[in-house]
Amino acid sequence: MANHSDAFASLRISNFRSFLSTKVLTSLAILMQQTVIGWQVYELTGDKLSLGLIGLSEAVPFIVTTFYSGYASDKFNRKYLLLIFTFLLACGMGLLSWVSYDAAPLLKQYGALPLYVILALNGISRAFLAPLNLAIQARIVPKFLYANAATWSSNTFYLGAIVGPIAAGLLLEVFAPWVVYSIISGVLILSFLVSFLVPSQSVDKAHLEGESFISAVGKGIKFVFKTEAIVSAISLDLFAVLFGGVAALLPAFCKDILFVGPAELGVLKTALFAGSAVMGIAMAYYPPTINAGRNLLASVALFGVSIIGFALSGNFYLSYFFLFMAGVFDNVSVIIRATIMQVFTPDDMRGRVGAVNSIFIKSSNEIGDFESGAVARLIGLVPAVIFGGIMTLIVVGVTNKLAPSLKKLKL
Repeated sequence: MANHSDAFASLRISNFRSFLSTKVLTSLAILMQQTVIGWQVYELTGDKLSLGLIGLSEAVPFIVTTFYSGYASDKFNRKYLLLIFTFLLACGMGLLSWVSYDAAPLLKQYGALPLYVILALNGISRAFLAPLNLAIQARIVPKFLYANAATWSSNTFYLGAIVGPIAAGLLLEVFAPWVVYSIISGVLILSFLVSFLVPSQSVDKAHLEGESFISAVGKGIKFVFKTEAIVSAISLDLFAVLFGGVAALLPAFCKDILFVGPAELGVLKTALFAGSAVMGIAMAYYPPTINAGRNLLASVALFGVSIIGFALSGNFYLSYFFLFMAGVFDNVSVIIRATIMQVFTPDDMRGRVGAVNSIFIKSSNEIGDFESGAVARLIGLVPAVIFGGIMTLIVVGVTNKLAPSLKKLKL
């Protein structure tokens, strides 16, 4: 049974604190990059679809690579993989800095294309880091603390996600993008160094001996789709965020609807994460797992309502409020989904199952960004976001109908 009396139980494990430290630094860097790249690309092109292509350029290589990354996570030492791909991600940020400065004529000649190419390379590194994070965390904390660890893991991500966009926005007010990318690369180098404190995690290869890559990955996919709690939870998240996500359109909203600059963009980007952080702290004391299924459905529905409210707001502060509330409800679903993944997945399959989960998340986030940009170009910014919020509500209704056991799920 989970320990509800100690909200800081998992944080008392030193190895877990080391793992969270590298995770928060990497999250900080990635969210800083997303803020800078969005502003830079929209400044270059003025095209809403170009904002959607940012997500697509990372999502395609991420999805193509993720099945192997999950397989590798179940076969090789997870700490070494964490070190390798954190360092490669830092190198990718260095390339963004170089292209934005020394190779600036490339941007004049080819527009945002060189940036998309580098983002694709970064997508490969992130494809390895995503299942690694799930697998490493599950080995560090005991099973009865999975929900508590998932809460604090989520909270540390949101810490980076709040500080990152604000820092990036303020830096963009003073410095050119190449300077900010250089700073981001430095943050990732620090994350790389902290990763040495994460305990070594060799894995039992016996279950993979004599088994082909395709067969091993196939087992992971089959496990996900035969476990109703997992497939229904991640499918709900996939389609809700695919339609309801608005992050990619925030640069356009700031410029064309709210008439504010990069500093305000950085602040607005923190709204979702600030709401999630506040809810995350509350859930450390009051876990949402007792009536997990019901809470999951309700939180996703309220997320959709908040997105519609954001679309209808033309005021910066009101927009921040609705995004804040969207973050509150989004984190409930994040914590429940993460706990479901930890509870139902055996250790020897965590990498592969984590890879499938990562594909669902990446599809919903980055491909959702592309969907948002494409729909916004077709019907306009505000109608596109309203459409996304309505589709999110429809997804909740369909999930409730097709997976009635989800509503009864308790963890």
